[in-house]
Amino acid sequence: MGHPRKARKKYDTPPHPWNADRIKEENKLLQKYGLRNKKEVWKAETMVKRYRRDARHLLGMETEQTIKERQDLVNHLVRLGILGEESKLEDVLDLTVEDILRRRLQTMVHKKGLATTAKGARQFVIHGHIALNEKKLDSPSYMVKRGEEELIGFYQSSSVEKQYKARTEGKGTEEA
Repeated sequence: MGHPRKARKKYDTPPHPWNADRIKEENKLLQKYGLRNKKEVWKAETMVKRYRRDARHLLGMETEQTIKERQDLVNHLVRLGILGEESKLEDVLDLTVEDILRRRLQTMVHKKGLATTAKGARQFVIHGHIALNEKKLDSPSYMVKRGEEELIGFYQSSSVEKQYKARTEGKGTEEA
C-alpha cells in the first residue's frame, strides 16, 4: 500500500541506461526547455506514453462507455492545450514529449518574454516572481491550461516586475 506521505514515482526510467541517441535527445530537451534534470523529461515521456496507451486501448473497442471515454480523453487534452480544438482521438497517437514540455509554466514564461532564457524563467517561477491570474505559482512544471496563457504575469509585489517594466519602457523610448 505504501506510506501516505511518500508519493509514488510519476515517471518510468529508460529501459537501458546507456543509449547514446536517447541521451543526446534528452540533453537537447534539457537545454531547449531549461529543465533541471532528466527526471523531468522522463515524466513528460511517461505522460505521453500513458495518453497514447489509453488512446490505443479506446480505439480498439467500440462500446457506449468507450465512446464517452474517448471524448473525455480528447476533451482533457484540448483543455490542457496539448491538442487543438478540432482534434480526434487518432491525433493523440501523434503526441510527442515536446507537446507536453511546451505547456509547462516555465516554458510559457519564457515564450511570453517575461524571462530572457528558459533557465531564467525557471528561476523566476521558483522564487515566486510569477503569478497566474494574480495568484503566485512556484512550480515550473505546472501545466498551463488553454486560456490561461494570457493570465501569466509577474506577481504584484515582485521586484523583478519593476525591472521588467523599466527595461520594456526603455526599449520603447529608444525606438521612437
